Amino acid sequence: MKKRFWIALAGLLLLTACASNRQAYDYTAFQTSNPASILVLPPINESPDVAASNSVLTNTVYPLAESGYYVFPVEVVKQAFRHNGLDVPNDIHAIPLDKLQEVFGTDAVLYITVTEYGTSYRVVQSGTDVAANARLVDARTGATLWTGSARASSNEGNNNSSGNIIGMLLTAVIQQIVESVADKGYDIASVTSNRLLSASVTDGILYGPRSPKYWKNQPKQ
Repeated sequence: MKKRFWIALAGLLLLTACASNRQAYDYTAFQTSNPASILVLPPINESPDVAASNSVLTNTVYPLAESGYYVFPVEVVKQAFRHNGLDVPNDIHAIPLDKLQEVFGTDAVLYITVTEYGTSYRVVQSGTDVAANARLVDARTGATLWTGSARASSNEGNNNSSGNIIGMLLTAVIQQIVESVADKGYDIASVTSNRLLSASVTDGILYGPRSPKYWKNQPKQ
């Protein structure tokens, strides 16, 4: 018993040391650029669900606006690209930065890739998962200002470690059906987007000029 205690304590101390030695995110380029407006491009979808790109895209406006940025209306931007024959996110992401800056007059461009999206069956537990990564780029210089990733799941906090196996299987099947029909992915995409694009999270974007927290408690250069 004592041996287990000391092993557990050593592991806890090791984790604490690793956390305290974690290097702070370098915001030098972000602070130098000091963007006020962000153009969000339609996300590239690497998941099998065709709804992923639009679902994540529509959920990006709120966290960015709450963080203090002007966000170009995503539907208007989509229509502008479509009017010019661009309807595929991969093609849109390939547009030169100077062209995007010329057309929209944006300070920064946000590139997002959805790596997971949708409801899946996992034998004794089904769930809806959404994961994405993002890169914010200065539209004038091409410098990368910030990168981040986030993930959310409908199973967070659930514990199915106990119970009848038949009941667990039935619950998993029912959960998969319900979450698929109800498009649970949209709700989980909202959680993922907030974790990814909110200035309040660790190593997230900085607060923008429209936020009362602008330049407050931000890292020094």
